[in-house]
Amino acid sequence: MRVGVLDIGSNTGHLLVVDAHGGAAPLPAYSFKQPLRLAEHLDGDGEVSQTGIDALTSFTAEALVIAEDKGCEDILGFATSAVRDAGNCDDVLAHVQERTGVMIDVLSGEDEARLTFLAVRRWFGWSAGRLAVFDIGGGSLEIAGGADEAPDVAWSLPLGAARLARLHFSAGTADEDTVRGLRREIRAEIARDAGHLLRGGPPDRAAATSKTFRSLARICGAAPSAEGTLVPRTLPLAELRRWIPKLVATGPDELAALPGVSPSRTHQIVPGALVAEACMDIFDLTELEICPWALREGVILERLDQISVLGQKA
Repeated sequence: MRVGVLDIGSNTGHLLVVDAHGGAAPLPAYSFKQPLRLAEHLDGDGEVSQTGIDALTSFTAEALVIAEDKGCEDILGFATSAVRDAGNCDDVLAHVQERTGVMIDVLSGEDEARLTFLAVRRWFGWSAGRLAVFDIGGGSLEIAGGADEAPDVAWSLPLGAARLARLHFSAGTADEDTVRGLRREIRAEIARDAGHLLRGGPPDRAAATSKTFRSLARICGAAPSAEGTLVPRTLPLAELRRWIPKLVATGPDELAALPGVSPSRTHQIVPGALVAEACMDIFDLTELEICPWALREGVILERLDQISVLGQKA
């Protein structure tokens, strides 16, 4: 079957059209995305502004037309941190559904971590053993770990790269005190619940997903996306530590010129790097393997599993 997955993230709205059936990897057929920046369209009361609502509605309407044109039988729409945490979350999604007919579900932080873990488990397989997974989004950081397809532990923290950039780097630059204070805040937040994962013992494999991790890995020497998804890519802690002072001292134009960095995300690179460094340091990991599958694939895989179960019962 052909499915359209509508991912409303804190940074980007992304429609991924995939050909999928049980027992096979979801095959991407078409991709359409727009930089919505919902995490930055929050007003003083923590609600999505009218500008953000209009942008989301317009994107969803356009994505629906594309999904229909591409022959999608179903559309799976979901929203993550920026919409989930907004004070007017229900009103925003009701407005989108009224104008477009598309119902967008809100994933909890735990579900986001769980579904991302499922995707990474299916990508690496059972040979990965006990698996730890980290995902830095625009609004939140997800952490999950376990030895099965469902993680033993899964939780979400308000440490997304766009959120931290908005709260700490609104002036566009970061002095030494700002960076040090943010570093301290990030590490305290992660360490508070680190025991959830650490109690299970060291993971056999530690993986990372998301644009932020991919960009950092590319900066640190990983192969470009043009070489394909099957090329192994890693983010080494030592190399990331070497780069962080350079990233802090680099202006937006120079950051945008780095490999793997989108001009629209230059302000998120430093906070994202600090979160990635903290994850590896606190959980005693020398590197993270970059997994090309993430939340979208997890949503598709779970839907296929549900269809398979219903088919067996019929």
